[in-house]
Amino acid sequence: MTGDRHFYVDSFDTVRLSSYRLGRSPFAGRYVTDQTIFGLYCGRLYPLKTAPEEDPVPRYWKLRRGVLLYDVPEKPLEISGPDAGRVLERVLTCRVATLAVGRARYGIACREDGTVLMDGVLMRLAQDRYWYVKANGEFTSWLDAHAVGLDADVTDPDSRVLQIQGPKSLDVLDAAIGGGLSNDFRYFHAGFFDIGGQAVWVSRTGWTGEMGIEIYCNSGPEATDHDALWDHLFACGEPFGLEFSSGSSMGIRRIEAGILDNGTDIEPDLTPFGAGLGNFVVLDKEDFIGRSALVKADRSQLLFGLVCATAAPDAGLQVHFENRPVGHITIGTWSPTLDTGVGYVRFDHPLPGGDWLGRTVSLLDHEGTPHPATVDTLPFVDKEKRLPRTQWSGGRSEE
Repeated sequence: MTGDRHFYVDSFDTVRLSSYRLGRSPFAGRYVTDQTIFGLYCGRLYPLKTAPEEDPVPRYWKLRRGVLLYDVPEKPLEISGPDAGRVLERVLTCRVATLAVGRARYGIACREDGTVLMDGVLMRLAQDRYWYVKANGEFTSWLDAHAVGLDADVTDPDSRVLQIQGPKSLDVLDAAIGGGLSNDFRYFHAGFFDIGGQAVWVSRTGWTGEMGIEIYCNSGPEATDHDALWDHLFACGEPFGLEFSSGSSMGIRRIEAGILDNGTDIEPDLTPFGAGLGNFVVLDKEDFIGRSALVKADRSQLLFGLVCATAAPDAGLQVHFENRPVGHITIGTWSPTLDTGVGYVRFDHPLPGGDWLGRTVSLLDHEGTPHPATVDTLPFVDKEKRLPRTQWSGGRSEE
């Protein structure tokens, strides 16, 4: 990018795609128009934009200062049975046995060579019942294969998910359950809640770096009435200014928050160490897939943040150092909060004799013009990650 600043970088072309064999959201009837542009994630369509020329910045500020509802394509898998924990200990790099019922934990699954296969959030719904909310890509067969010989079942609960995100998100939840939300409903806590007469699983998690919740609907005999849930949430959220948003505003905020997307930001040849996620690898727990390789793996980090005052990083753009190519951008945008370009840079190799962090490099825009940029830590906004951990006071915020 040169010349005028752009707040949002659209890294991908829009193509026409039939919805045949794709998961259309049961909430779609509440917001879809002939201008809606969909993305595809986990085999599910989701609203990427409300219109081709949508400006995401007003909704971005609504997310940062108020509250928004997103219809998201996240897909949980259920692992249940007496040996469910053993399956997950075998597959994930985190410790599973210490996860209490009603809690969530970030979990990475690796291949035998230590590279990242999948990442997601693990939640414990009951003693022998877990949900793993996975990233994009196939993972069921991997779990099935490693459950052979164990008393555990891997199933698809076919749960559709809503995210309510922003500083007033817990005010909306409190109103939606009729009051009485506990002050102890903290970050990465979860539980069953009665919302408008329907029992749904709610976790205090999200993909924005703001305070927020995720609501998981039911299928089967106890299927959620999706329209009734939607209408109830908006009726209860009206006093707090709850509005629907496409994923475009979330896209900006998740980059500012340093949230990585598996398969794009976490490229298939990266180990957790290379992706800067080494803290989520517990090498002293019982053996798990990839452990032997990770014990011997290079601990050098290859994925970092990049800040550029004169250009918005865009997926695929080259990064140079000392007049030679050293890496590329996986995703980027213009940060409205910081008023600068931010993105993720994947370096090809460790910096000989040093560390990439803090280095000044060159970002080459689409015309090949170099822009000075600085390698930074993630996240870019809220460095201490305090916002999503904010304790709810029980009081409703005023507009």
